[in-house]
Order: sequence, then structure tokens, then C-alpha cells
Amino acid sequence: MSLQADPTVSFEKYHGTSNDFVIVDADEFVPNRYAFATTYCDREGGVGVDLDIGPDGHIGADGVLFLALEEKYSPPRVIMTLVQPDGSTAAMCGNGARCAAAWAAERTGASEVMVDTQAGTRHATVDGADITIEMGVPSFEPRDVPLARDEPLVDEDVEGLRVTAVNTGVPHAVAFVDDVDDVDLEAVAPPVRHADVFPEGANVNVASVGEDGIRQRTFERGVEGETQSCGTGAVAIVAAAKRLGLVDANEPVTVSPPGGDLEITVPDDAPATLRGPVAHEFAGELARDPSADQ
Repeated sequence: MSLQADPTVSFEKYHGTSNDFVIVDADEFVPNRYAFATTYCDREGGVGVDLDIGPDGHIGADGVLFLALEEKYSPPRVIMTLVQPDGSTAAMCGNGARCAAAWAAERTGASEVMVDTQAGTRHATVDGADITIEMGVPSFEPRDVPLARDEPLVDEDVEGLRVTAVNTGVPHAVAFVDDVDDVDLEAVAPPVRHADVFPEGANVNVASVGEDGIRQRTFERGVEGETQSCGTGAVAIVAAAKRLGLVDANEPVTVSPPGGDLEITVPDDAPATLRGPVAHEFAGELARDPSADQ
């Protein structure tokens, strides 16, 4: 069918602890993914603005997931490409990968899914609404983060925050503070996100360690603002806390961003894992090429 005969594309909206994504089957032709993401991720006029999505629905999104499902494999595989609100792509997204696994499981009935990302293939298990995904082994190595230096960056001052740098599929800067609510994240995060020591930029997390777990707030690269949850950030926080001796991450650690609770493990000799709920918000049709109307 020609683009002119079918100007719309089907989509579904999922979120993992309020980290929300537009999902489009990669078999659907979208001629300008940059314009598609920047248009429909907009929090004021993006996806959902013309729908009756209810009081709990989210207008816009934290990204668009273009997913290619390959059912012939066992477990089935889904190839994930994340385009962010600024039109850039991200190699990995923990909550996005969990949403991708839920999407694939809904179509196949599988309880296990392999999610292929630019950061590697991740194994996911599906238990009802709860999705657990392997996140690889966090790395503090300068070449992996990456850093513009030869030594790891652990609990050092960067633009006014005490930062530990770690890659959990994408680069993260983690700062432990007394109370995350006391931090003006929109003010303190951008200088760290763009600091010279991070040649590819970094996501910026502030975290507070308590008796029942860790509270999290994250300023995301590519979103260029705070998100309600960040899975790679939650894993980065626990990895950094373990490195600094603040937690025993061989046991599950509860990390609580504003959007809900996530369960993280960072074992000594196995990949980290991220566990939490995924929900389907709504579905509909979107213009295949929103840039054509501009």
C-alpha cells in the first residue's frame, strides 16, 4: 500500500513506572523517524492530545520504540531502536526494553523474550505485568563510559556534584545526596550532563540511600529533562552504591524514582537485572509523516 493511500501508522503506548513510550512496529514505514519522535513525544501537543486518555494518561512520551519482531526464534526476539524526544537514538533503555518485551510477549504468548539493542542482546522474563530484564555488567572503565580521561571517575567533584561515572548501556553520572527532593535537578544536572569529562554526554542521577532502599531522580540525555523513571539510571545508582560500599547489591535493592518502585540486582559475577511493572496505556493511529504537514 502506498504512503499516499495510507497516511497513518498504528501505534501503541506503554509505560514502565511512568517512563513512557510510543511503540511502532518496524514493518510500518515511517519516512522521517526524527520528525516522528520530536512531534509525538512533545509533552504539550504530542501523542494522546487528541484522544480521551483519562486522568492517568500521559500526553507525549519519553521516546519512540521501533520494534521488529522475529517469532521464528525460541525465545522470540525483538529488535529495538529507541528514538528520543530530541530525535537522537539511545543504545539502551531499561524501561524501554521492558516495554518492548511486554509488547512482544503480548503478540507471541511467550514468557521469555530476547531484546536486541545497540548495547547488546538482553534476556527478559515476563511474569504477568512484571518484566525482568538482564542489563549487562555495569562498567566504570573510562573507555566504556566513556570518559575523557584514563582513570575511572569515582566520587569526584564534577560541576558542583560528587559524581561516580558508570555505563549501564548508556553513560550515567551518579551523585548521592541527603534528600533528592532538595535538589534543583533542572539547574544542577545540565552542567554535569555536558561536562568535558563526558565526551558523549551523560544522564545525571541524584540518589538518596535509606533503610528501605534508594530514592532516585534522573535528568535524561536526549529527553533533556527529568523523567519519571529511568531503568539504566536505577541500575547505575545501585552499581555506584555498591562500588562506594553503600549497599550489598548481590541482594535485590529497591530503587524508587517518582514513577514507582524498581528492583535491581548487581551481582559480582553475573549481569545486573532490572525488574518492575509495565502497563499498556492506549493505542491509535498517527500521521506516518508529521513533517509533511509542517
